[in-house]
Amino acid sequence: MRSIHGGEDSRGRLGTGDAVPNQHHWHNRLRQDRAGAPSFTETRHSAYRVDALHWQPNWTEATTETFRAQVESAVRQDQWIADGNYGIARDIIWSRANLVVWLDYPYLFTLWRLFRRTMRRLLTRELLWGHSRESWRVQFLSKDSLFLWFFQSYNRRRREIPLWLQRPEYAHLQLVRLRHPRETRCWLSELH
Repeated sequence: MRSIHGGEDSRGRLGTGDAVPNQHHWHNRLRQDRAGAPSFTETRHSAYRVDALHWQPNWTEATTETFRAQVESAVRQDQWIADGNYGIARDIIWSRANLVVWLDYPYLFTLWRLFRRTMRRLLTRELLWGHSRESWRVQFLSKDSLFLWFFQSYNRRRREIPLWLQRPEYAHLQLVRLRHPRETRCWLSELH
């Protein structure tokens, strides 16, 4: 794995296809925070929010078989970007990817971003993936809260992702690990 150190619009898009380092055409962007990311510029690649493939109406999870089939279909194209990281689909996405962009932002920054995004979605009743809305009860009073998920997974993910990337089946991946939005902006400016 080759590592580069140095994000997305509302559709999870990366910079222009011709400007991607070493002309890579298959990308997976990991968000540590589940809280969105800075804007990537338009691209000719197809971009997929892995969350949108996983969640069905009213926050019903797709079956593992359905989800994996949808992911497989999405990454079958010649050029694509997958925005997200689900363990049950990692083997499909990472085996076809050649670049992983990991937004590994600081804990408090990430928590603040998650809070701000969640509050915006709750207050505006934003429709997600054409069929679901955030719920006050779920976000603040349930075991399905994104905040609870964040508190339980942030440090674990920071330990696990480098280990996953060291596995032989992922040796072909190039890693761009961005630890702050300033690094992301700098990296994106170099793509243009």
